[in-house]
Amino acid sequence: KGTTTCQLHMRHFNDGDNIVVEPFRAKSFPLIKDLIVDRSAFDRIQQARGYISINTRSIPDANTIPVPKENADEAFDAATCIGCGACVAACKNASASLFTASKISHLSILPQGDVEREKRAEEMIGQMDEEGFGHCTNTQACSAECPKEISQIHIARMNREFWQSKSKPNNNYK
Repeated sequence: KGTTTCQLHMRHFNDGDNIVVEPFRAKSFPLIKDLIVDRSAFDRIQQARGYISINTRSIPDANTIPVPKENADEAFDAATCIGCGACVAACKNASASLFTASKISHLSILPQGDVEREKRAEEMIGQMDEEGFGHCTNTQACSAECPKEISQIHIARMNREFWQSKSKPNNNYK
């Protein structure tokens, strides 16, 4: 637990143990060949506002904005996502909710991400749906298999961000 396959040492296995090596399987991760899958769907979710894009001309440097330690720790926990896809492969619905939530959550916790928070949740969740990922059913398999041990709490935050943005007037989410 808490490690990627590429970092797992053989000494953790006993002689004679069977080891199965197979590619992640999900509709949104088509097999290219052997153990190689196309995870570009994650890139497209990230490109749908998984970043801060506002012009920061006269805004103070990010390091000068005080952030409470608890918020910084929580944002860092979410930001540790490496986009490996283990969460999708572990989920019976092939949901990308933990991946998407970690990106939304880490920016929504920090003051720098405040300006675009409403559009971010809507657009990233919309892109996740467009890519054909399943919906979260709270089995917690994603968090259990995540090599960075990202908490499912971020999915709750993502849902809250989405519904708060939906309650705003002039919302254009389809």
